[in-house]
Amino acid sequence: MSVGEGSTAPESRPAPRQRRDARRNRDRLVAAAHEVFAEQGLDAPLDVIARRAGVGNATLYRHFPTRAALVDAVFRDQLTDTMAAGERVRTAPDAWTGLRDYLDVVFGTLAADRGTNDLMTTHLPDVESLRSVHAHNRRTVELLLDRGRGEGTVRPDVTTEDVLFALAALGRAVPSLTAAAGPDAWRRPLALLLDGLRAAPPPPLPGRALTGAELGEVLQEMGPHRARAGGAG
Repeated sequence: MSVGEGSTAPESRPAPRQRRDARRNRDRLVAAAHEVFAEQGLDAPLDVIARRAGVGNATLYRHFPTRAALVDAVFRDQLTDTMAAGERVRTAPDAWTGLRDYLDVVFGTLAADRGTNDLMTTHLPDVESLRSVHAHNRRTVELLLDRGRGEGTVRPDVTTEDVLFALAALGRAVPSLTAAAGPDAWRRPLALLLDGLRAAPPPPLPGRALTGAELGEVLQEMGPHRARAGGAG
């Protein structure tokens, strides 16, 4: 039987094995990218990701023509979880509890790996899911602050921009904090930040203060020289 106009020749369709191989390569690239981004941040070289996935650069670019497309594939589900947490706390019994619980979730996510931290504390254009989560995060914080002012638990002069700036600045330090002082080291400075928003006297701070040596480690880790192996410059 001849192939008529508008029909597709059987040989032009990808074979089932080809489709399976393509899907497997894509999954391997996403898994490798998650590992490399967690270790090195979102500016990690893409050829390192391709090598770890066991594929060539051409295969990576065939599946993900831009870095933003790869980042979106790696982190979309995680960003969706953050938005879901925001939806839950918007209906918390009181605004202060909602704000505290929400920031616990957000900072736990920031501490998970450097890639997530880069993604949520800086601006990366063309990542659609990131635009959505930033807008949702802003609205969540705004609603909780408005409620808190009405309930008398949030100081009246604090703005959404005040809080978002302070959260981003602290968030950038989280990987260095956890590396120097343990996985929950971010809880104490976050509690201190929250105390600055309170309209009432604050409770005692959780955890312990950094030692002088740990503070030095944190500041060294945050410096631009941290990527240089071996030190001589």
